[in-house]
Amino acid sequence: MNLLEYYHNQPLSVENYITRKCQLPLEESFNLYGVRGSGKTTMILDYLHMEVSEHSLYIDLKDPNLLLTPLSLHTLQKYIDMESITILVLDHYTKDYFTTFPKVEKLIVLSRVALLTPSLTSVELFPLDYEEFLAFETTVSHSNGFNHFLRSGTLPLLALSQKSSMQVMKAFFYSAFNESEQRLLLVLAQHHTKHLTVHQIYTFAKEHFKVSKDWLYKTIKYFKEEKLLFFIDDYYQKSGKKMLLFDFAFSKYLTIGQPFITQFDTMIALTLIKHHTIVKTLGIHGYLTQNSELIIPAPFESEESLWVKSQGKFSLYKKYGIKKVSIITVANSYEYHIEKLHFEALPFDEWSVLHDERSYDYLDYADSSQKTCEI
Repeated sequence: MNLLEYYHNQPLSVENYITRKCQLPLEESFNLYGVRGSGKTTMILDYLHMEVSEHSLYIDLKDPNLLLTPLSLHTLQKYIDMESITILVLDHYTKDYFTTFPKVEKLIVLSRVALLTPSLTSVELFPLDYEEFLAFETTVSHSNGFNHFLRSGTLPLLALSQKSSMQVMKAFFYSAFNESEQRLLLVLAQHHTKHLTVHQIYTFAKEHFKVSKDWLYKTIKYFKEEKLLFFIDDYYQKSGKKMLLFDFAFSKYLTIGQPFITQFDTMIALTLIKHHTIVKTLGIHGYLTQNSELIIPAPFESEESLWVKSQGKFSLYKKYGIKKVSIITVANSYEYHIEKLHFEALPFDEWSVLHDERSYDYLDYADSSQKTCEI
């Protein structure tokens, strides 16, 4: 009981909290879930700061003190009843930590993957999109925002840190992943954006460290559930899928010499995924949405160059019933038509905000029983 009293009396505050787009339920209990580093704890600590602290209890289940004194459901329920706790937060919760949840007026559970518990509304928190990242910027001008986004990526701790991104990436890598996961991530980063099967990943991993097939398949499955890792279907290839890590700056940190086009391509893909757009890759030609829009990463391509290439690929566009082609650049804007097909080029910063306003449902992202933080 002394440990629960200690948790209860701890002041909870977050300095310089930047409001996220995610809207939390006001009344009902909920499960806030998302990839490690997405900002779940910070969001909830800010939320608790607005509540009456004497009736709130925040427990970090990764607190080292719990290694020696495991928390029992009976002890926790007794404390809740005795102290009239109305809001209970269980952070870093893993599936089946308790056989049942404690009875409390409002329960908030933070986890990496959705718990899919009927009594909890599921709310997913993504890492930062470009617009959110700009809200975190305090010392960098808007004109330099894209370059800073490219260096820092989508993790809130990077956007807020005054240290170099390399230092923060290193701290995140060693604190958020165990040694086996670290080795696997290094292998995945080497093949970032390539078309792969899980068996191929296992083959590559064996070349670098001792690994069991069962562990690797299980870990890849969990990485996919957490959305540390994405596999995007391709219209051409059926044996492998385009593999992406969850953050373009983090994947670059784990490799040497990753080309800019790889980062830019990943920025676009992750924007589509976060905004729930159903996409498949069309080989090397871009991302094709369910609405028959082809999205082409072309950071520095000129209008003249793209027009020539578009002429050569026009039969392909007709074959796949493409209704619009969006060309995503770093700074160029232009548009043209070939027959009735409209081509429009937009800088990434403009496109990402405009795309934010569209209402797609991403096929593998959330089912009807879950909520995602509205963008």
